[in-house]
Amino acid sequence: MTDAGVLPTPADAPVAAAMAALDPLLLATVHLATFAGSHGLTTASGFFFRRERRLYLVSSRHVFIDDDSGHHPDRIEIELHADPGNLANVTVLSVLLYRDGLANWRQGADDGGDIDVAVLEIDPTALPETVELAAFTPGNLPGASDVVPIGQPVLIPGFPLGFHDALHHFPVVRQGVVASPYGWRFQGQGWFLTDARTHRGISGAPVVVAAPGRQGLPWLLLGVHSTRFDMGGRDLLEDESLGLNATWYPDIITTLTQPAAPAPPATPTAPAPRKASVG
Repeated sequence: MTDAGVLPTPADAPVAAAMAALDPLLLATVHLATFAGSHGLTTASGFFFRRERRLYLVSSRHVFIDDDSGHHPDRIEIELHADPGNLANVTVLSVLLYRDGLANWRQGADDGGDIDVAVLEIDPTALPETVELAAFTPGNLPGASDVVPIGQPVLIPGFPLGFHDALHHFPVVRQGVVASPYGWRFQGQGWFLTDARTHRGISGAPVVVAAPGRQGLPWLLLGVHSTRFDMGGRDLLEDESLGLNATWYPDIITTLTQPAAPAPPATPTAPAPRKASVG
């Protein structure tokens, strides 16, 4: 990247052209790993979301904690591009999940129970000054005028089984389609279905559809990929897996990134009247 009004040198021109052609979706989607102390646990996907001046990492809640499987990491590591002129140069940001025994991330619930989406605020002062990243914004969330038909093609960038471009640290992009009516709660839960080939490690990935001219990124954020579905009685020899996935609706991100309301000012109270004493 170059300063405004400064033309790139011939040596910089190929880099500038490559950066201009790079889809920011690849810089908004990040690879993360979970740890208990120094012991590595799992890998997953996530993405950046910016609201006003605050930057958040969004992923699946079960990446940060999963009581059913005994998954209790205490920190995560995120890979970041540290040099816009050389995207092979990455740095790792370690972020604590707890402080003073309390979770640093936010999670939510609705009438259907817990929602498998969580957000973790990122301290901008912890980022390299030259960091190259992109982020979704509230302008990338669906509105009343956005119609998503059944069978709508979608993209799911992420890190299935941890696989990715190990040189430039970009995610790979999977294709799928919307497989249940968008806007309807499938089985009463706050998700819809996608028909896509997914694997472990892609939990927390954004599910998007192209939206040129959109504020922030040229993508509409349809939801957050959570998990694959399967049938318990499936014959492993006769029946293929369903290939269907749960994707949580993104409105929960608006709730979880809502700035905390300032505490109301204390109401002064009049001192109690003093009783006169007789000496």
